[in-house]
Amino acid sequence: MCIRDRPPPEPQIQPQPQPPQDPPDARIGVSALSLRYQIGAALAVAVVAVAAFVHLGMVFLHVAPSNTVTKQHGKAIDEWIYPEFEQNWKLFAPNPLQQNIEVQVRADVRTAAGATRTTGWYDLSAEDGAAIDGNLLPSHTEQNELRRAWDFLTATHDAENRPVGLRGTLAETYLRRIVVLRLDRDGAAGGQGGVVERVQVRSRTTNVPPPEWSDEQVSTTPQYRLLPWWAVPADEAAGGIR
Repeated sequence: MCIRDRPPPEPQIQPQPQPPQDPPDARIGVSALSLRYQIGAALAVAVVAVAAFVHLGMVFLHVAPSNTVTKQHGKAIDEWIYPEFEQNWKLFAPNPLQQNIEVQVRADVRTAAGATRTTGWYDLSAEDGAAIDGNLLPSHTEQNELRRAWDFLTATHDAENRPVGLRGTLAETYLRRIVVLRLDRDGAAGGQGGVVERVQVRSRTTNVPPPEWSDEQVSTTPQYRLLPWWAVPADEAAGGIR
């Protein structure tokens, strides 16, 4: 008697439940509103956007340095800002530089033969500018050392160039050591045996000309601030303390 093999029964696939589908006319979000409410929502968004833009503009003008717009509309800006939105910080801390300030130095040098001579003026700011120009990675020293030393000195001295307190004396020492090092780098002592005995620092300030569209009148005549002569201690005279 022959028994034939029967193929195994095929597995039955259970149908997967389908997610419910929205009706063809279903809408979500703003589109679900009627036309009247859609127009109202669009107007509300536009009003909020305009108000935010105006507020940001007013705050920007309030904290920005004095300019043509603030000079003409300063009252309106103040009425918008005060008292609810008053700011006690400056966006451009505290004001973008509108002057070119050059720090220059000259020295009394005692030569190897014992004679004394006075050098010409060395424009140290111009030297830093030349080192920075075209340099993709200028050093912190070239960018800030001299500038911050001069700012430190002017902030700690009175109108007669007299130091105010211990910080004023410290500012003089700091600036003196910087200029003596720069003079040594420039060979101001005149070679072997020359010694820098005294230094004198001055600043040359020139206003940046206003743009052509501005009616502001600014003098471009240089203004000088001349400091007294400073004696250089013996341990700095050969090139400064390193």
